Order: sequence, then C-alpha cells, then structure tokens
Amino acid sequence: MPHFDIVTNVMILNSVSILSAVFQVVAECLAKERKRLIMLPVCSILLIVTGYMLFAISYLVFESSLEINISIGLAIVGTICVSVNWWENYSTLFAVSFLEDISRDIAQSRNVVCIISSLMRILVTSAVVGAYVPLSGREWKSVKLVFETVVVSLVVIQMTSSALCRWFVVVACKMHALRRSFVLPMYLASITVLAVFLFPTAVRLPKSNQTSTFFETFQPKSSGEWLHLMLTDAIRTLNTRDIMVHKKTGGLACLGCSALSWWLGLMLSTVYIWYLKIHRIERTQDLFVRRMYEGAFLEQSMLLNTRFEIRKRIKEKKVFLCATMWHETYDEMMKIIISMFRLDKYRPKTKEQRDVAFEFHIYFDDAFKDVDNGRHANEYAEILVDVIKEDPCIFKQKAALPRQKIINTPYGGRLEYTLPKDNLMMVHLKDKTLIRHKKRWSQVRLIKDPKDRENTYILALDGDTDFQPSAVMLLIDRLKLYPEVGAACGRIHPTGTGPMVWYQKFEYAVGHWLQKTAEHVFGCVLCSPGCFSLFRGAALMDDNVMKRYTTKASEASHYVQYDQGEDRWLCTLLLQQGWRVEYNAASDAYTNAPQDFKEFYNQRRRWGPSTMANTIDLLGSGGLTSQRNSSISKLYILYQIISMAASILGPATICLMISALTLAIVPPTVYLILCFKLKSDTQIKIAAIMSVLYAFLMAGTILSIIGDLVKQKTFLTPSGLFLIGMVVLYIITAALHPQEFSLVIYGLLYFLCIPSGYLLLVIYSIVNMNNVTWGTRETGSQAKTTAVDTIKKKVMNATCCKCPCVESEDLSEKILPAETITQTEKPHIPLETQRELQKKYLEPLKENKEQQEKVADDLRELRNKVTFAFFFCNALWLVATFFLQAIGDLVSIKIPKIYPNGTYDPTEVFSLDPIALMFLLSFTVLLLMQFVAMLYHRIYTLIHFVAYADTEIKSYRKQSHQSHQVSQWITHKIMTF
Repeated sequence: MPHFDIVTNVMILNSVSILSAVFQVVAECLAKERKRLIMLPVCSILLIVTGYMLFAISYLVFESSLEINISIGLAIVGTICVSVNWWENYSTLFAVSFLEDISRDIAQSRNVVCIISSLMRILVTSAVVGAYVPLSGREWKSVKLVFETVVVSLVVIQMTSSALCRWFVVVACKMHALRRSFVLPMYLASITVLAVFLFPTAVRLPKSNQTSTFFETFQPKSSGEWLHLMLTDAIRTLNTRDIMVHKKTGGLACLGCSALSWWLGLMLSTVYIWYLKIHRIERTQDLFVRRMYEGAFLEQSMLLNTRFEIRKRIKEKKVFLCATMWHETYDEMMKIIISMFRLDKYRPKTKEQRDVAFEFHIYFDDAFKDVDNGRHANEYAEILVDVIKEDPCIFKQKAALPRQKIINTPYGGRLEYTLPKDNLMMVHLKDKTLIRHKKRWSQVRLIKDPKDRENTYILALDGDTDFQPSAVMLLIDRLKLYPEVGAACGRIHPTGTGPMVWYQKFEYAVGHWLQKTAEHVFGCVLCSPGCFSLFRGAALMDDNVMKRYTTKASEASHYVQYDQGEDRWLCTLLLQQGWRVEYNAASDAYTNAPQDFKEFYNQRRRWGPSTMANTIDLLGSGGLTSQRNSSISKLYILYQIISMAASILGPATICLMISALTLAIVPPTVYLILCFKLKSDTQIKIAAIMSVLYAFLMAGTILSIIGDLVKQKTFLTPSGLFLIGMVVLYIITAALHPQEFSLVIYGLLYFLCIPSGYLLLVIYSIVNMNNVTWGTRETGSQAKTTAVDTIKKKVMNATCCKCPCVESEDLSEKILPAETITQTEKPHIPLETQRELQKKYLEPLKENKEQQEKVADDLRELRNKVTFAFFFCNALWLVATFFLQAIGDLVSIKIPKIYPNGTYDPTEVFSLDPIALMFLLSFTVLLLMQFVAMLYHRIYTLIHFVAYADTEIKSYRKQSHQSHQVSQWITHKIMTF
C-alpha cells in the first residue's frame, strides 16, 4: 500500500468481497429454490476482476517498475486472501460436511480463536516492523518519535471509532433501520473518505515541484504537525503520480474506473442485505457470522460479515393469558376484560404479530356454592358473563355476538367464547370441593395443558391488571429471539388514590428504575411479578421447575416461601434451573394498589418474608446456580449478598439515622413486644400512629442536616454529600424516564415514610410470619342481586352501546342460545387427561386438624427463630456503632472540612466511625452501580421501543375506521368506570 496512491488504497479494500460473490454464485447454483437473482453476484465478480485489470494497467502501462510490479501482484493476492475471511457465511449452504463441522467447531470456541488470532497478529506485526526498520536503513529513534507523538493517539482513535461504529451498526439492525442506518452509510464510507481527503487539501498542500524537498526537510515538533504531515503525505501519493503531474487521461480514466468497479462490486455482492428479513431486536449472533470485526477495513467487514441467511421462519407462538379472579369488583374486572379484548382486536399485518396466537383464560376461584342443594355461579362470574354477552360494542359493529359454549368439567364448569378474531376466551368456574383454589393452582392447571411447550407462552395476570397490546408484544419479542430467557416482566404501575398509593408509586418507580434494571444488567431479575409476566412453556416444564412448583407445603418454611409469594418462588426455580429472567421497562401494566394502611401492611407482610426466604434459598445454592445459569456470576451472587445484608440491617440503620440511643431503641423495642402480644389489627393501628410520629421525626432529621450544612458553610460533608447525592441521583433517574418524571413529587412523602416502610413494617412482617393467610381480599364485598342488576343497566344504557347493530334496549332477545357440549363431543382437553392431571396435582387439600395444629406450632417456632436472628443482628449493629461513637476520636476517621471554593482548613475535620463510613461507602457504591445499570438499560429499552414503533405502530394506524371506533369505546369505558 505505501507504493500506491490514496484513491487506490481506499477503494481497493472494496475488492475483498470477491470470494463472497463467488460463494453466493455457488450457493445459488446448489440451492433447490432460487431466492435471489444469481446475476448480481456474477456481475460483482466481473466488476471486481475488471477493477483489478484497470488497476494493473494504470501502473504497469504508465508507471512500470520492478517494485511497482511486485506491489501490484501482492495487492491482488492479498485482497483475495483477505476475502477468505467470511467463508463461514456460506458454509452451511454448500452441504459439505467437513465445512459444516469446521464452522460448528469454530463457533463453539470462537472466543479462544479470536484471542489467539489477535495475539498472532500482534506478534506478526511486531516482527514485520522489527525487520523493516533496519532493512530500510531507518533509525529506531525516528520510529520511537513517531510512535510517541502520533501512533498511540491514532490507535486510540481507530479503536474507539471502529468499536462505536460496530455498536451503532448492531443497534441499527435491531431497530429495523437496516437500510438507512447501516447499508447505505457503509456503501458511502469509501466515497466520503476520499471527499474528506481530496477536497480541502488544494489550499494547504505544497506544490508538486516542492513536495520532495518539503517532506525531507520538514521536522514536526507536535502531534498536530505530525497529523498534518501524515494527511498531506497521503494526498502527495496521488499528486506526485505521473498521470497527475502530466495529466495523462488514460491513466486517470483507468484509476477512476477501477475505483468505481470495486465500489460497485462491493455493492452488488452485498445487495442481499438490503432485502434481509430480520426481527425486532434480532440477536447479534444471528445478524453477524463472526463476533469480531476488521478495524483496517471496517465497512467491508461489517457488510460481508452480515449473514447471508438470517434464520428460518419462527414457528407460530401460542400465548395463553391466565387471570385469576378473587373478590374483584366490577371496575377491576372491566380492566382485565377490556385489556384482553384490545389484544384480540389488535392484529397488525407485521410478521411479528402474524406469528402469535392468543387464548384467554379467566379463572374464578370458589365460583360455585351450595344453595338449595344446587350449584350456581357466584355473582362475580355472573357479572363477567353478562358483560361479555350484553355489550356488543366490545366487538366489531354488525358482527355476530360471540359464540358461547357451556361445558361441564371435572373442576366445575367452563364458558367458551369465540372472539371476533377467532381467539378463544375461556371462563373457568372452579369448585373448591373439586379442585384447589388460589392463583398458583390455576397457573398449574393451565401450564400442564399445552403440548408444544417450545412454542407456548403463559402470560400471568391479576384480575385487575390493565395493559396495552404493545406491552405483551414487547415481552414476546424477548422470549421469541432469546431462547435462554425463561420469563420476562414489564414495568408495573400501581393505580389508585390517596397517600398510601402515592407512596407506592414512588416505591415502585425506584424499585424498577434502579433495582430491577441492575438485576437485569448484572445478572437476572429475581422476581417476575405474577400480575404481569410472560413465561416460556418449556422453561416451566423443565426439570425441577414445575415438579417443585406443584409441591404442597409440608414444612413451616414452605408455607412462607411457596404460598406467600408464588411468583418469586417460581422465578427462583427458573434461575436455579439455568433460565434467564428479564425486565422490559417499555412494557407497561397497571394494577390496583392497596389504598389503606391495613391492606398495605398485610400485603407486605406476605411479600417481605417470602422475598427473604427465596433470596436465602437462591444464595444458598449460589455456587451451583452460577455453574448452571450463565447469566448469574459469582460477582452477582456477591452483589445480592451485600444487598441482602443491607436490607437485614435496615431497621438498625433507620434508627441510627433519625435519633439518639434512647429514642432509637425504645420505640421499636416496645412495638416489637406489642406485636407478640396484640392482635394483627391492633398492631397495624399502633404502626399507623407511630408512622405519623416517625414522619415528623424524619422531617426534623432532614431539616437538621440542612441546618448543619448552613452552619458549617459547606455542603461537602459526609451527610450533606449523601443527601444531595441521593436527591440528584433520583432527579436524574426520573428525568431519564420522562413519562414518569412527575413521580418525583411523591419522593418527599417516600422519604418521610422510610421509618414506617423499613422499620415498623419489617417488625410487623417478621413477627407475623406465622400468619400465612393471604391478608388481602379474604372477604370480598359480595355483590347483591340488585347491584348486579344496576351494573347491567349501566352497561345497557351506556351511550356507546347505541350502535347500528342494536335496535332495541332489550338485548336478551339478541343473545344467541348457549350450546351445551354433550359427553360425546370433544372438550378442550381430553376428559381422561383432565382427571389424571387433577388427581395428580390439583386434588383439594384435605383439612386435618392435627396437621394444622402441628403446622401452626412449627410456624410459630420458625417465627421465633427468625425474629431472634434478625433482630439480634440489628442489635449487634446498633451496639457496635454506639460503642465506636462512645470511644470517640481514638477509632474515628478524620475527614478534612472542604469548602465549596476548594479550600480547606487542616484544623477543622469531620469524624466518622469506621462502621458508619463502611456502610455509607457500601450504600453509595451500590447506588452508583444501579445508576450505571439503569443508563445501560435505558439505551436498550429505547432501541427496543423504536424498533417496535417502526414495525407495529405504522400498521396499527392503517386499521379501519371501525376499529378506531372500538378503540374510542374502550377509552370511554376506562374513563367512565
């Protein structure tokens, strides 16, 4: 290359596509079905060969010499050798066994191969330089000078820019911007480089007759001068050529035509990329054959490394939506029903949606009761059925009402409806005397049904969840393209009104913004919430997952781990089996949150011990889990251990933060004793009163910190930096979530309630661990007949129901008669199979008083042990801290007082005990790690959302005006109810 001009050197790199074009021709000849035009790669071969010929002519005819002749031969042979680089892209198309074996072996040891080859390149390059310098008569002193002033900076620039370029190419492909943001820029790269070099140089370059003396006498003294020298030297290679000096038209024509031929050859050999069919967020390993890229000719390597065939068509995925109703109100049921109907009508023409079919399952726990020795569906089931039957505007106008079937089943009964888009909705009415009730067992029954587990997904829902179709599709994308992902969850938004909901809004936001993103980035999400999560059928049916998930609680710890948080336990099983659990921040779902203090405390009374039990279980098997699960490293296990330790010591830390020794210890200790003596409701009332008092105390603590900063005349104190850093971190994090930025308003309430949430609630949860009842919705408000009639009238008289398909207000005459499936007809699942599954996994649990008493005793004993261990650790933390504070300066760490202007007085220092400093630093490091993970996760969330917007929203906007009216009706329903 040093013997050629800049145009030749830039454009000859495009000729490294010659063998790729040859391979394409061979592949097309061997292919049974012609999918692409074979003439394009043939033309590419002809153009590249023509470029070689014109290149040789431009030098051999006009500037021939022995040295030039050797360089021409080396250049042509060299580019052909380099073009062998991408043979793997076509190895699977030749049906040659040994090539396929080699390709498979290389793929399995790709990292080692890349490391070894990179080391070999470094050694070979060093050897060539070491031999070239003495042989060419140069001195090492000049080489060292060039290396120190220019080479290092150029290498850094080259590495950074090429790595960024490669990353942006991957992003462009994942975002479905393949043509405009990848292929087109890569095609124009060579042309742009030449334009940047050639056009601005006319003024600054030395004249041709001064060039030789100029470069011999010019001695650069700085990196800027060296860079200018190198740029001008590159242009000199063209300006000093004989064809330029003497304006030889033939030589110039050969030079230009050879460059154009190589460029067109590259375009034609890679034109297949223009028509590649890729999925949203396509896996990088499915986009490109090799993980590495060639920095010397980046654009050519990226184009030629793109797979000739991305993948075969993904099989259709079946998504089962599973929602369990348990004392839901009419408004809550309307949320889940409308969400399901949205999903039914949402059928864009993109291939991502054509590959997905839905089936809706709604389970009514304890839906039957004995009245006059007969079984009747309870009022909640009646409401749902009435809404489905009597509201035709949910479906397309002038369309037949959904076909209804009533089926007797071994577990009670089932109502089946065929929705307008041919999706099935099944309403399961469970009889608790025939089958186990509660959510976990509804999921077990559904999970056991699908036959094709690889292509089956389960969407777990709560009876009051509200979501858009886009939220489901974003989760499906993750499971479709990443086979190691066993579950994915979305961003859960609590809904409701009142201070308790405001507190939870910020709590949920912080938990998702920082904690869940950190889990996703550094390892795996530990809990995919049951109110809105997508599970892979194959993962659920894997060894030791569903078998253990169907285990009945037999020990005290089982009741805490299994039944108090079934979603977290299921994720623990998936992680231990090697599956990955992910979080998608763009997948939004809304669910009702507890609106009163008692309901909130009872909900967290279940969640707290269950979370602790499952985390300890996972950490206890950390070594084995990290071996089996490639996403969980030992460093991630260490991160979780530190997080667990911080949460365990949370109560003591809160005490230290807000008060002195007596005030810190006495109130929590008194409340702890009262929790052992009083009833649950009384404990909650006392906690509510203490929460208000602690909120005032917390406000005083914050104001005292601010006052101390004013008094010290600097905010560069440990407490000041920590407080200001926390506020700034949360504000920046909220700003990076612009749709949720308003939640920072609730941040002050959250800070005031920290003692209630992390001290009193922890005490209440631990002491009441032996209470394994659900705590919420245990006694739902029963809907009276008059109430049901009132709801029916609301639906019947709704303005939106007065559509052309309804001529009279009495819709009962329009309802199609129900079809009752007889014993000879084939139900959804073979009857015998249902009975076998039900007997094996879902038989109602028999009540045994002796067993219940034993379990109650065991739970109390477990509660006592955990309470002692938990609060003993907190007591040790308190005693150690106060002891070190009492010792004072002997063990304290001195931190100089620094003023905002940067000055400091050595005589003025702050004293911190080692434990406080260790905790402060640990907590700060955890927060910073979570913040960095959040930034990383935000970028990839944006990529996924842009990809979705590009492929889905366009087709969604093309839907008919009728569907738009249905969408307006759905919005009206949500706003009304």
